[in-house]
Amino acid sequence: MIPHTHPHQELWLQIKNSLKSKNQNNKPLQMWFEPTVLVDVEDRQSGRCFMLGVPTELHKFWISQNLLERICSEISAIYQNPFQIELIVTGQGQLSVPADDPILSEPVSAAVVEDSGVSGGGAFGTHRDMLNSDYTFSTFVVGRNNEFAHAASFSIAENPGKENYNPLFICGPTGMGKTHLLNAVGNHIRMNFPHLRILYVSAERFLNECISSIRRQEMDRFRLRYRDQCDVLLMDDIQVLGRGEAVQEEFFHTLNDFFEKDQQVIVASDRMPKDIKSLEDRIRTRLEWGLIADIQMPDIETRVAILKYKAERKNIMLQNEVIGHVARISKRSIRELEGNLNKIKMFSELQGLPIDLDLAKRVLSTHDDVATITIDDIQKLVSDHYKVRMPDLKSKTRTKPLVVARQVAMWLVKKHLDKSLVDIGRSFGGKDHTTVMNALRRIEDQLNKDSEIKRDIEDLEGRIHNITGV
Repeated sequence: MIPHTHPHQELWLQIKNSLKSKNQNNKPLQMWFEPTVLVDVEDRQSGRCFMLGVPTELHKFWISQNLLERICSEISAIYQNPFQIELIVTGQGQLSVPADDPILSEPVSAAVVEDSGVSGGGAFGTHRDMLNSDYTFSTFVVGRNNEFAHAASFSIAENPGKENYNPLFICGPTGMGKTHLLNAVGNHIRMNFPHLRILYVSAERFLNECISSIRRQEMDRFRLRYRDQCDVLLMDDIQVLGRGEAVQEEFFHTLNDFFEKDQQVIVASDRMPKDIKSLEDRIRTRLEWGLIADIQMPDIETRVAILKYKAERKNIMLQNEVIGHVARISKRSIRELEGNLNKIKMFSELQGLPIDLDLAKRVLSTHDDVATITIDDIQKLVSDHYKVRMPDLKSKTRTKPLVVARQVAMWLVKKHLDKSLVDIGRSFGGKDHTTVMNALRRIEDQLNKDSEIKRDIEDLEGRIHNITGV
């Protein structure tokens, strides 16, 4: 471990104290973050790498999921050069650092901290090097739920700014692999087009830095970093941009600047552009101008493939019956699938027990063997399938596409939830029970005559099966 008197160690203690002071009542942070130490610093081609040591894999997992972004933010406010962070499980041992290890180019001081702020030069360096090297196209499991998004992303990575996919808008629920694809594009471009400057950033960070730059009257520096010093913009969780008018103004002009220079923009969101509340129409139309690729929850076969791949990467031997059980009950997201795998691995190691079906069931006993589905869930599935807004399903609008979607949704609710006609009508904007009855009869009749309606319902029932497992 780097000596306590080393300048790097002083930097780390300053960052650590700052994080703890801002989260005094956050017991999980105190528990998992307190043992984290700075064990080494390496100069690499892409910038300096701060290697943080943690006692166990569980600490590494928790910090990477919950704290890494905040650590990077704290470092970027002080250290004004490109850098990376690497988490290392040290256990009881410690890494040593040579006595002649290079120190910071400038000494850490209160003046540097105060002057840099969240919009300082270090923040930009962080974004450029925040790409997760584990998230590549080779580690992305392709299935029917994501093959279009994968193909579009790979095509762009091969020809950034040259395809007619600008911007690419990747849309899907939380934990479905959107961030993986963004990083995969960035890593692929960085390897094959090293002259291109890549900026990977969350919309939350863009928003915070823009507000801070306005407050500090540093918008020229902000625009320099986000427009003139970047060739590829990768922005995650773009739905949060609906929270600020001034930020939307800046984002709109940033998009225009990229498009005028034929530079690539890829954004990810948990909802479609039309469903992002308070988003300005001019931004919405810009985002819809390119290509929208959605990602859905993978079917059982794809979940099995993902689980096998992740188990192999973690050197976990799993019986087929264990894989089948975990894949069957992990229906909400890929993140949940990996989380359940990690739980089993940790429990097995802590208890010294082999991983079998009994252990998997015991560890994951809090998961319902059959997940429940609600009227809202079915309405969401139908609205996504027919590309209509959920509020319109409950409205009085009677355009043909909307009527079909509404009737299909009512039929699915009746079949899979066995709700009364009155309950179904109430859930669709207060419709009369006779309206519901007519909708059910209409769909029953169409199932025998209209092959397109039949295919739609088969597809929707397949998605319901992926959620419920029945």
